[in-house]
Amino acid sequence: MLDLVNIFLYKIIMKITPPGSTTEQSTRRAIIQMLKERGSMAAKSIAEQFGTTTMAVRMHLYALEKQKLIFSNEEPRPLGRPTKMWGLTSEADRFFHNGHADLAVNLIRSMGKTFGSQGMERLLATRAKEQVDDYRSEISEKDDLGDRVKALAEIRTAEGYMAEVEEQADKSLLLVENHCPICEAASSCLGMCEMELDVFKKSLGPNVEVERTEHIQAGARRCAYRIARRSTQT
Repeated sequence: MLDLVNIFLYKIIMKITPPGSTTEQSTRRAIIQMLKERGSMAAKSIAEQFGTTTMAVRMHLYALEKQKLIFSNEEPRPLGRPTKMWGLTSEADRFFHNGHADLAVNLIRSMGKTFGSQGMERLLATRAKEQVDDYRSEISEKDDLGDRVKALAEIRTAEGYMAEVEEQADKSLLLVENHCPICEAASSCLGMCEMELDVFKKSLGPNVEVERTEHIQAGARRCAYRIARRSTQT
């Protein structure tokens, strides 16, 4: 149950947030917080906690639904029409602390102390081989390099990297990863990034050049890889 302090804060946020104001994100963040703490709720119940109208709350709920942060379903009632209940999607998890990253970092540090640098290299090599085998099983049947790169982008997106492919003027391809779900772990073990580049090269097959042109660990907004057919010399 929300305590009185939280309810008081939610009411303040709602009352100082006129439609279209720059603080509307704070209002929606407060709604996400409430749904996290209380579970699925009806718009009317949320409005009562905030001390505002149901219509005002619905405007924020529809905006959050469009961002895929919340979802709704109809819950039957003994009498009357079903009630639309609102809950959080997994996309909303990013607004809350994720202990998985801390656990991964601590495990990497512990493994480094236990197995040493050579042991870590063997572990990373084993993991890289598994990735190559998995990726190849999905993309090796595609003859065209562009199709292989697009298939790789789809796999990486499913893994949380928000990947896309951009065609370049010189006919090369740019594999862009707009998010790194293992960023904190990679910061503690740079070998993970080095292995990743090798995984791409082996997964895309022979006669393919892969060059990292942007790197989040180096301060860039994203990671990007230039991919092209290896030039053949006669």
